[in-house]
Amino acid sequence: MTVGLTAAPGLDTLAGLVSHTTVQGIPTLYAPRQGETTAGLFFRVGRADETLATSGITHLVEHLALHRLGLTDAHHNGTTANAYTLFHVTGSEAEVVAHLNGVCAALRDLPMERLETEREILRTEASGRGSVSQLPMWRHGARGYGLSSYNEMGTWSLTAEQVRDWAATRFTRENAVLWITSDHVPEGLDLSLPAGTRFPAPAATDALPVTPAFVPGDDGHVLLTSVVRRSTAASLFADVLGRALFHDLRQEGGYSYSAEADYSPRDADHAVLTAYADALPKKQDAVVGGFVDTLARLRAGRITQTELDSARARALKVFDVPDLGAAALPSYAVSVLLGHRVLGPEQQRAELAAVTVGDLHEVAHEVWDAALFQVPGRGLDWAGCTLAPQHSEESVTGTGTRHPSLTNDAVTLVVGAEGVSLEGPRGPVTVRYDAVSAMTTRPDGARSLTGHDGFNVTVEPNLFRGVTPAKIAEIDAAVPPEAVVALPAREPGQIPAAPAPPTTKQKWRKLTAADRKRLLTAVLLTVPGLLMLVPVLRITFGELQYDTPDTGRIVVVWIPVTLLLVLAYRAVAAFRSARRR
Repeated sequence: MTVGLTAAPGLDTLAGLVSHTTVQGIPTLYAPRQGETTAGLFFRVGRADETLATSGITHLVEHLALHRLGLTDAHHNGTTANAYTLFHVTGSEAEVVAHLNGVCAALRDLPMERLETEREILRTEASGRGSVSQLPMWRHGARGYGLSSYNEMGTWSLTAEQVRDWAATRFTRENAVLWITSDHVPEGLDLSLPAGTRFPAPAATDALPVTPAFVPGDDGHVLLTSVVRRSTAASLFADVLGRALFHDLRQEGGYSYSAEADYSPRDADHAVLTAYADALPKKQDAVVGGFVDTLARLRAGRITQTELDSARARALKVFDVPDLGAAALPSYAVSVLLGHRVLGPEQQRAELAAVTVGDLHEVAHEVWDAALFQVPGRGLDWAGCTLAPQHSEESVTGTGTRHPSLTNDAVTLVVGAEGVSLEGPRGPVTVRYDAVSAMTTRPDGARSLTGHDGFNVTVEPNLFRGVTPAKIAEIDAAVPPEAVVALPAREPGQIPAAPAPPTTKQKWRKLTAADRKRLLTAVLLTVPGLLMLVPVLRITFGELQYDTPDTGRIVVVWIPVTLLLVLAYRAVAAFRSARRR
């Protein structure tokens, strides 16, 4: 059955392997497989479609859509990725039909009474997820594909109306693709969904002014990401790179335990290549150097035909699996969803056979040109990489007000008409009001602004001089309402406060032994010396009033006075040294 899907390029290459049709307006792929039936319903919406202020809205819809289904004998789950959302189920044909029907019914009428509960579940899920890679944020900023570096901030403030509207406009029949491991479309499917449009994958934003680039990272880990054109050659290069790193860093160098690389499609035209190696702290410099050397070898064209043939042989093994059509359904469905060309097994084999060592050499240069490294210890400027921007190009200008930090004399908050800046020794960090991805608010007055480029400025009223409620209101009025995320009140002990001024006793304890000795000596000599100053002045200036003074006597009298003044200066210097500590 081959009704519909004529707009998907290359589907005719699947003849005899995968069948395709439409079910109530939803493009559908199916192929037989032994055993239970598995189905997946893809929607072309994911985290990269959100904003920072609404991040988590797609995941929230996914959870709400699955709530009413509860526990069943069929295995089912949902996944929210950068560019898609997937509902999948495995069970009997009747269980699969019931599940898909239930998902679509819930998408048409989400159980909004569960909204607050599901918010909390998502926050709990995030807290147990552990750290996430910050490289997407460094590459893309706080938008699009960079949002995967952030917590799902929208779970704090999304309204029922926003969630319903997201489901109605993004979870539509035109924005979906269904796949089923069966030789027919099961009877009884009711996949009625709102009409809509197919949304293309979001265009990538760029926060890196130049690549290759690097950012500092945690000890023990070296990570590389690069964006390359989707191609068979690029997928083979990832295999070659992973094995080269394993050989060089583990087998030959003995520096790493894990060394690997991965190729993952991002949209219709681009993929993300990721490479990783671990290291003990005392060997991480060797790992960084070896990692770069391996890439340099591949860029120089020192890739053997044996390496290519080995990678090609491993890629060809995918065609040896039983029920090949059913096994390939998810990847075919994602290609249809993203608008990428669909290749049948014969076309894929032909492309694999056509890849040459020169093609891999070209991909190696492409990987390096767009590379972003995360490295521990020393940087990578020695290898021709540029440190990713650590501060903004300029601070806000105009008639902004300046608010010195109460905890760090080197830091000043500037609140201007066009944005806010934190000025420090290494340069300013600025977030402009017309480029705010999100601003979180607290009832105690705290504000945290994140710009599209990923830079963040946090305004804690208790930590900056002169940040009054009126000044906070000025910031609030300038930030677009759709970027505001209201967070709950903090416990009193969680609200930062400037430290109390140190007592005299605390200042004394901070003095070094040398400062204490200097201060005591200066005080002991200065106090009686100052008491002697009055008669000295009377003697000196009394004679000047009546007769020519005895210059020698005046000099002799003022020498100890001068010494006493020097000692007093040293006492003040010692006191200032204590204050700085």
